[in-house]
Order: sequence, then C-alpha cells, then structure tokens
Amino acid sequence: MALGTATAPSELRFDAGRICLDLLATSHPAERLGSVEVLRAWIAGSGLVPPGTPLAHADPSWLLGFRELRQLVGLLVQEWLHSSAPPQHPNVPPYDRTDRALLRVNDIARTAPPAPRAVRTLDGLLVRELDAPPTPAALLAVVARDAVELLTDPVARACLRQCAGDNCPIVYLDTSRGHRRRWCSSEVCGNRERVARHRRRAASV
Repeated sequence: MALGTATAPSELRFDAGRICLDLLATSHPAERLGSVEVLRAWIAGSGLVPPGTPLAHADPSWLLGFRELRQLVGLLVQEWLHSSAPPQHPNVPPYDRTDRALLRVNDIARTAPPAPRAVRTLDGLLVRELDAPPTPAALLAVVARDAVELLTDPVARACLRQCAGDNCPIVYLDTSRGHRRRWCSSEVCGNRERVARHRRRAASV
C-alpha cells in the first residue's frame, strides 16, 4: 500500500498493550497513517481523547508529527530489544542516533497533555470531556510520555516482545501468564503460523 493510500479505520489495531506501541503498529504491513481521516480514527481508538471528541480541526500537518514520533519511539524500542547487538557502524558511537531520538522524544513529552474536565449530562452522570480542542502537540505529548514511562519502567520494559511471526515487526507488551505470548495477535500471525505448520505436516505425509 503506497503512502497516502486510503486505509479503512477498521484495519487499525490497538492490541499492543501501550499507546506508543499501538502507534508503532500503524506502519505494518504498510503505512496506515496515510490520511487525516485514519489519523482521527487512530486518535479516537487509542483513547487519546474521550469518545465523541471533535477532531475536525486535524489537518495533514498532524500526520507528519505522528509519523516522526513513531519513528523516534521505534528506534528506542528496537535499541532495547537488541541492546546486546554490536553497533552496525564501528566508527559511530553506538548511542549517537538513539540519543538524538531520546532528546526529541523528551522534548515532545514536555508539552502539557490535553486538559480534561468533568461535565454533567442530562441524567446527572459525570462524563469526561476536554477543556478545549486538542492540539497535535498536546496529543503527541501523551504518546511521548507513554513511551518515556514504558522505557524507564524495568518491569514493563522487560515485557517488550517482537512478534515471532514471519516478517512481522510489531512489538507488544507481553502480560500473559508466564510471559509465553509469541505473536502480536493469535488471530493474525498466530493463525498464519498454525496454517503454515499444518501445510508442512500435510506435505511431509
């Protein structure tokens, strides 16, 4: 799927266990954040804003910010997953690139997140709304803060896993009992692996 090609909001996934990891998943199997419409769906689906929050003011410039943060967080997550690997370029300090990414993520996280407020409905219940239309910087700050919290929490960080499915780069938080989860999704990559295993057994008979 080429960049900018329409992606149905229903194709978005929110099963990685953290908002920042769900953002990483929008690059697989191809670019998902190719339109403002899909970005709005991702923002709503990820829980960055309360249900029903108007996002009509979102424009194409928002896409650039979310894609940039996705790339930065991806670099930091991959650094952790492959921290024992030697640097690819011996003459370049091993942390030079990721340190720059870390500085940028920290900078994005400094912005205040959207301010919530409690509003009483007609039936007397309190619901959460935002005090003002969310800015892209405020929404990006929520995702950046989530990444900072994840990467600095030893317990959560130790649960980071990359999907064992063929050619699947999705990273998720393994909170399963015994930490034995192998795939980003049992229905997607897990089912694909089971089908492939069945075919291999059938071919060997």
